[in-house]
Amino acid sequence: MPRYLFAVAIALLAAGSASAQVRIKDITDIAGARNNQLIGFGLVVGLDGTGSRSTFTQQIAVDMLQRLGVTAQIFSQLPSDAVIRSTSISAVMVVAKIGPFARKGGELDVTVSVMDDSRSLQGGTLLMTPLRGADGQTYAVAQGPVSVGGFSISGQAAGVQKNQVNVGRVVNGAIVEKEAPGEFVKNGKSQLLLKLPDFNTARLIARAINERYASAALAMDAGSVTLCLPADSGKTAVQFLAEVGLYEIKPDVVARVVINERTGTVVIGENVSITPSSVTHGNLYLRVSENTQISQPNPFAQGVTAGVPRTQVGASEEKARLLVLPKATTVADVAKAFNTLGVTPRDLIAIFQGLKEAGALHAEVISQ
Repeated sequence: MPRYLFAVAIALLAAGSASAQVRIKDITDIAGARNNQLIGFGLVVGLDGTGSRSTFTQQIAVDMLQRLGVTAQIFSQLPSDAVIRSTSISAVMVVAKIGPFARKGGELDVTVSVMDDSRSLQGGTLLMTPLRGADGQTYAVAQGPVSVGGFSISGQAAGVQKNQVNVGRVVNGAIVEKEAPGEFVKNGKSQLLLKLPDFNTARLIARAINERYASAALAMDAGSVTLCLPADSGKTAVQFLAEVGLYEIKPDVVARVVINERTGTVVIGENVSITPSSVTHGNLYLRVSENTQISQPNPFAQGVTAGVPRTQVGASEEKARLLVLPKATTVADVAKAFNTLGVTPRDLIAIFQGLKEAGALHAEVISQ
């Protein structure tokens, strides 16, 4: 990333966060209104020779056919006409999420993943697969064509593949058969759960609600706010929670610097500050060039023409610059200070780590 673009990007983030107001519904969840994980095991058929060749998958196909009233055996057991020799099937695991307000007849997206030696799910169709919850009960049934986000083409000597072809999705492929309702109101009370727990943010949420409904909200701790449905409001619990979710506050977040050394990405959050410190920055440049010089013998000499390598190596070090950083209180100040050094994102990673070790960076550093 060019240095000036790097500075502009951080400056824009700072400008956008300076007066950010967010809705309460975007930073909280309602206790009891949660998703539940579903899982199932099934078969994908219709694969173009990319299916499994394992006895395990063939036996599963035989068991399924027997439940449908078709008599068959796998080839390894009985080499005859009534056997399974297919490479168009694959054993898969199917997962999905069911929300607290999903109703019978509703549809869910499912994710299908290969669990045998199949090479691709491209062009396959998932057969009817029950999806069960942690309690062992069936909540949905999935079936439909599998869509993969890539492709795989191969010949006898080479092949090409884009993205993952052993995992696919069936959009709206599951039909809800049993509801998993959530209890979000209990004894006239509800609870908001903060996605990023913070004592001050919980206090701000409670204050914003109490400004409209006196004593309706109480911050219990850094991660939850208890709501009491006002008896004189004339509103149902759904209406009250819908209104509360639209209130806007400016959440207080912990100062963080997120560093991804694999990609050279640095994200600086709001409230990051640096105490007065000095930073020196310099680079070492190496230059290596290879040239081949042709050696030609004399006309009457008993020699041969040969190439003689000539290597030139040089090194130069950029003059180090010492910058005294004043106390920075905003992301824009931090960006301006480091842009003066002309640092790249990867250099910035080393500088932030050094500042943290020196005790000059007052922020939580998260390495990914």
